[in-house]
Amino acid sequence: MKPSATREPLPASIAPPATSKLPGVGTTIFTVMSQLARECGAINLGQGFPDFATPAGLLDRVVHHLRDGANQYAPMAGMPELREAIAAKVLALYGRQVDPVSDVTVTSGATEAIFSAIQAVVHPGDEAIVFDPAYDSYEPAVTLAGGRTVHVPLTAPRYGVDWQRVAAAITPRTRLVIVNSPHNPTGAVLDAADLEALADLTRDRPITVLGDEVYEHIVFDGARHESLNRHAELREKSLVVSSFGKTYHATGWKIGYCVAPPALSEEFRKVHQFAQFCVVTPMQKALAEYLTTTPEHHLGLGGFYQDKRDRFLHLLRESRFRLLPSAGTYFQLADYSAITDQGDVDFALRLTRESGVAAIPVSVFYEKPPAARVLRFCFAKDIATLERAAQILCRI
Repeated sequence: MKPSATREPLPASIAPPATSKLPGVGTTIFTVMSQLARECGAINLGQGFPDFATPAGLLDRVVHHLRDGANQYAPMAGMPELREAIAAKVLALYGRQVDPVSDVTVTSGATEAIFSAIQAVVHPGDEAIVFDPAYDSYEPAVTLAGGRTVHVPLTAPRYGVDWQRVAAAITPRTRLVIVNSPHNPTGAVLDAADLEALADLTRDRPITVLGDEVYEHIVFDGARHESLNRHAELREKSLVVSSFGKTYHATGWKIGYCVAPPALSEEFRKVHQFAQFCVVTPMQKALAEYLTTTPEHHLGLGGFYQDKRDRFLHLLRESRFRLLPSAGTYFQLADYSAITDQGDVDFALRLTRESGVAAIPVSVFYEKPPAARVLRFCFAKDIATLERAAQILCRI
């Protein structure tokens, strides 16, 4: 059919439905707060992105491959050299031998990987368990798959998992449990006992586990990241999502990957190929080389960000914010109840407009927000930025 410059309105009987597939979803809080920060000229400690440079050596390799002609489609599952480098990293870090051909898929960021994973395993009427405060991309993807999201709250102030509550939430319709460790927005991490509890609850049940592990290299105070890839039982029923953007200070590249056993990877790729057929080629080639030749970058990331966390804590020591434990990620929660009884959304807006520092209100990540008054600050910033923000926050 030839395209037409004009189009007659569809008859009412065949017009597209006016109802939304996501009636309760608006613009994400990250977009809202970042836009407000720009409008107000505020320091953006809200959206989680670094304000310092991507490693120069990695950028050099990108430029090389751009100029060397690597500008056509990559294979749907990812460049072979990058999948091989990922498989080698998974073996080195977690002792898991994965097949780069059948078990590793490169994705357009972790968000696409999470979306594709949920669409691959959740069917109409299925239930997916998430832990509140839950990252905001999980539930819309479950809803679009025709499933129902079941919310289990974490236990403040350390935001641990109450596994008895998880057991009570599991029903014959439960098909997916989504775990996020290190956890955004709280900075909590799962330990080995948590993974054992998860394995016990999902054993002999038709339940898949989706692991959002995008902050896997950012764990503090001598702890190790307990990846689903490390657990011999869970990894056979899990899709594990990671992020190059978080690791290499390049969130705008939107490149991640998913590691899963062959049967799950096959279903995952059925969705991935239509959500985002392939990922930008020269950056994949550059990442493959840098990951292989410069492992000290990801191995040193925890210490790098722990220094920033500790500096941020020190800078805020005289403030009226009560800083909650952060065991991983590059986020710091702060209780502001000593400052005001204003709700966190309103206080975050006021803080941005009147004081010039943007943060993220934590209540938006809950199905049923608690009474706590907590904001999330991102400390993935250079020291000068953190110092300027802290000076303002200490005056409040």
